Amino acid sequence: MRVIDEAELRRVITPQVAVDVTRAAFRADGEGRAHVPAVINLDVPSHRGEFHVKTALIDGVPHVAVKIASGFYDNPAKGLPSGSGLMAVFDATTGMPVALLLDNGFLTDIRTGAAGAVAAEALAPAAIATVGVLGSGLQARYQVRCLRSVRTFSRVVAWGPNPAHLDAYLREMRDEGFDAHGAATPEAVCREADLLVTATPARAPLVRAEWLRGGQHVTALGADSPGKQELDAGCLAAADRVVVDRLTQCAAFGELRHALDAGLLRPDRVHAELGEIVAGLKPGRTNARQLTIADLTGVGFQDTAIASAAVAALA
Repeated sequence: MRVIDEAELRRVITPQVAVDVTRAAFRADGEGRAHVPAVINLDVPSHRGEFHVKTALIDGVPHVAVKIASGFYDNPAKGLPSGSGLMAVFDATTGMPVALLLDNGFLTDIRTGAAGAVAAEALAPAAIATVGVLGSGLQARYQVRCLRSVRTFSRVVAWGPNPAHLDAYLREMRDEGFDAHGAATPEAVCREADLLVTATPARAPLVRAEWLRGGQHVTALGADSPGKQELDAGCLAAADRVVVDRLTQCAAFGELRHALDAGLLRPDRVHAELGEIVAGLKPGRTNARQLTIADLTGVGFQDTAIASAAVAALA
């Protein structure tokens, strides 16, 4: 069994590669070729941490990956990254182990950014001027980097709860060629953004429905385990299109869960799973006036797809 480190993986899995692989994975899901068991979520409340275990089989993909990811949100104060993890890759025809990917969470980070790009490709306005970001961590970076594969834009406005982290993020975005500015409040970001990304571990809503408008797209990805929430439930009720990455997951612990609990949305009001749109079975955005929301919780087929692509590229 081969052991592959993060540096090797970063060499072959670029944002464009990740977007292409992730788009194909969503298409496979829409076509019924992805087989996904329930996620294992383990909270570590005493250290403000969590573990997720995800896996999937994709018909036609030669490997199955089992991913363990961690998020410990006090780590930056200790000089450690907030997220880490690894993936074990197996031959899909024999079950034999093929590789251990010591990616330190890199593949999870970039495939999550790529999922945001695929959602934006299906749902965001064709022309956007300003991308708004709530958060200043790794996903604030990967969402913007991957988004460049599907939309042209230059301006980024962001808010984060830690001013020093926000300043570092803005400097990094400027170094990458963006006109990046900070905002004093989440509301200010929401009102400026043509496309809004929420990428925080918040457990109380940061976004209110009255701050959103028609013609805008929102990608919400922070609610990836029970108890997390970035959007007030009224946001989903106000949207013209609510799209999820996996209905069962989002109904269990995504933004959708809060709208269902509040009685503001029924499951049959969810427009589509993202894979159905990518596969051409349902439409994405159909006019410039729609408010669209993508609720992304991260699905195991994304991990199998990105891990298999990495192993193949390094064969």
